[in-house]
Amino acid sequence: MSGQPLPCAPQEIGSLFLFEKLTPEQLGRLCAEGRVEQFEPGPVYTEGEPATCFYVMLEGTVVLYRRVGGDDVEVTRTSQRGVYAGSMQAYLGDRVRQVYNNSMRVTEPTRFFVLPADTFAGIMQEWFPMAVHLLEGLFFGSKNTQRAIGQRERLLALGSLSAGLTHELNNPAAAAVRATATLRERVGKMRHKLAVIAQGSYSPEVMANLIDLQERTAERVAKAPTLSPLEASDREDALTDWLDDHGIPDGWRIAPAFVQAGLDEDWLDQVAAAVDEELLPSAVGWLNYTVETELLMDEINDSTARISHLVDAAKQYSQLDRAPFQNADVHELLDSTLLMLSGKIGRRIKVVKDYDRTLPRIPAYPAELNQVWTNLIDNAVSAMNSAGGEGTLTVRTARDHDRLLVEFRDTGVGIPAEDRGRIFDPFFTTKPVGEGTGLGLDISWRIVVNKHHGSIQAESEPGDTRFQVLLPLTAVEEESA
Repeated sequence: MSGQPLPCAPQEIGSLFLFEKLTPEQLGRLCAEGRVEQFEPGPVYTEGEPATCFYVMLEGTVVLYRRVGGDDVEVTRTSQRGVYAGSMQAYLGDRVRQVYNNSMRVTEPTRFFVLPADTFAGIMQEWFPMAVHLLEGLFFGSKNTQRAIGQRERLLALGSLSAGLTHELNNPAAAAVRATATLRERVGKMRHKLAVIAQGSYSPEVMANLIDLQERTAERVAKAPTLSPLEASDREDALTDWLDDHGIPDGWRIAPAFVQAGLDEDWLDQVAAAVDEELLPSAVGWLNYTVETELLMDEINDSTARISHLVDAAKQYSQLDRAPFQNADVHELLDSTLLMLSGKIGRRIKVVKDYDRTLPRIPAYPAELNQVWTNLIDNAVSAMNSAGGEGTLTVRTARDHDRLLVEFRDTGVGIPAEDRGRIFDPFFTTKPVGEGTGLGLDISWRIVVNKHHGSIQAESEPGDTRFQVLLPLTAVEEESA
């Protein structure tokens, strides 16, 4: 947008703090190659457009803002004479994309000294060569450092996730190995018991009854109810008494497995009625092996199912076999991340899921959102560890007008008031040296704001810190980004 051209006075230009050290000849050149323009209230330039001019305010009021999702977020509002904006990186030339990084508008008639970007770049190179070299070094050095530390941040997160996943996989894997070894032993004893029974003088009718009891016992194991510790203890005592009364040795050893399998006194009465009294100990022993093998197979099934669930969660988290951009269920992403981080969260931190399951799937980059959840959960856990290692992490989802809210709330130490305005700055961290790179929240901000056109904000006081991520429910047109 162009303003109304006005005369350029070297004396006025020289009174600006940017140019106060320049010679009269240099000020004359600025006026010759630049111009003074007055803009009426409204936009001056728009974020994302080619950066063609460098603006220095002579008088008036300017507002700088950024587009976040579908909203214009005000960054700066000032009437300070001499403030500048626009193509401030023109001196870098085509080594970086020369576009406006924000939008500028004026709220009252405002005069600017305006330099074309090429002129500004040439004057910088000619008049301030050392400063330009320093600025180039700072700019590209910061970019390289940010990239390197960002990679390190991802590797640290991957290492933490790998350790947690290994820990979570080890438990069911070890349980399956133990159960398999015990099952092998029990099957061996069952074969021996079968040989003993086969050598006995059992009629075909008795053998048929034993086999029928075995089948029905296996069915009861599959349908066994879940008992409270008190209920289980009472039933074990009752079964132990029944076994002792019927001359079954070591009844106290057998009773717990029978209770876990859902067997009771009425069932044992049916067993006693089906076989002769002298055969009852052998029949009970045979059924005990049946119960134990069924319970062990259930344990192996549960363990392998747990391993499969963890592998599925890892695939869901990494999104390795999925399209980068898709309609995603936020709750699936949150659950997979919480599962992947369960080892790091530990048992002393309670996780509460307050999900609104009616929320629709949203267009997103799921793998990158998982990185956001990882960073926010990691920070929450660190804050609670600093507060004694205990606490509650509440993950809440809800609809907020035309956006989806994901909130992470922790009961940790909180963010000091003086730091709250800096937490999304690159390299800023409140963690001890070596424990944080200061890029986790910066990366999260970029993913949420730049990639998903959403917003991220934090509210904090000791014992109650909330990070809120707002994501559009529908795809955002690129031209509005």
